[in-house]
Amino acid sequence: MPSVTSVNALQASIAQAERQVQQDQVRVNQDASRLEQSRQQLADDQQTLDDTKRQSTQASSAAPVQPPATPNLTQAIEKPSRAEQVLPAELSAQPRVQINAQGQTIGKLINVTA
Repeated sequence: MPSVTSVNALQASIAQAERQVQQDQVRVNQDASRLEQSRQQLADDQQTLDDTKRQSTQASSAAPVQPPATPNLTQAIEKPSRAEQVLPAELSAQPRVQINAQGQTIGKLINVTA
């Protein structure tokens, strides 16, 4: 006949096993949730990768963009003929002699000090 202590020990072992099963079930549920999140993230990443590949293929298959031709600078600047060139009025007039307060022309002053 089983003793009371052996029955109590069996009940304690069963209770501990039940607790362990419950903890393991919680872990399984958490792992399943994380697995589903990982699968969803993988699907999103795969879709992003497919979109990027498609855009890259479209961009590379499009006609290559030609850079604008560099202008020829010798032709870009219009140079009028000698007959068409006209000096502004202030440059075509004869230079006037300027006199300072002492009555000296600036030209003489420059020649003396130089």
